[in-house]
Amino acid sequence: MASRRICLRSAIWALTALSPCLLAAGQDSPAASSSSSAAKHVKKSAAWADSSASSSIDSGTVSNGVYHNKTLALSCRIPPGWVLRTDDLNVSQPKGEEQKEPQTQRSAVPASSAGAKVLLAAFSRPPEARAEDINASILIAAESAASYPGLKEAAQYFFPLTEVAKAQGFTADEDPYEIAIGTKMLVRGDFHKDVGTRVMRQSTLAMLSHGYAVSITVIGGTDDEVEDLVDGLTFTPGGK
Repeated sequence: MASRRICLRSAIWALTALSPCLLAAGQDSPAASSSSSAAKHVKKSAAWADSSASSSIDSGTVSNGVYHNKTLALSCRIPPGWVLRTDDLNVSQPKGEEQKEPQTQRSAVPASSAGAKVLLAAFSRPPEARAEDINASILIAAESAASYPGLKEAAQYFFPLTEVAKAQGFTADEDPYEIAIGTKMLVRGDFHKDVGTRVMRQSTLAMLSHGYAVSITVIGGTDDEVEDLVDGLTFTPGGK
């Protein structure tokens, strides 16, 4: 249990290091409590997730402004001019935590043995660049579902996701709900956070697939911006 928590703390730090607004893919709290309020409002029949374990998950590739992941049968459109920070998030670690593996080895470790893994991190501008507007972003992350004993459906995974969002100052707009994108059914939660005179809007979609808990988080300054990013997601038949 201790080693799992270390992995998840590292993942949380990595996912938030370049942009404090990002929602991480894990939390110390177990996700298996189906009695949580998040799980109650999603139909029990949402056991559509493919829970068959796979030895690794495809890291995916970016081509012509589109991220493709064969394992998940997922495509994600990246707006023109955006910057990628996927590799930075996967190799970063909190200060004080020893990096036990060379960087080249860390990037090759499959998600099933590395805890959480960032599949895509894209920003409308470099995270270190300051500006008045919200730095819109897309984050796709996965971790082994085995890290959460008893995890059977994506609604349960929203317990740790929501806890992390709240810890970062976000407020849930409503209870999580089911949403169909292409051939895939996911669970979605919407959040908002006041940032001075602006409002940061975040939507996270979760699913279980090939033995992994997968979260897709988009952030924008308006509802329309968030919806445009969600509309850039596509699932097709024939995933690995």
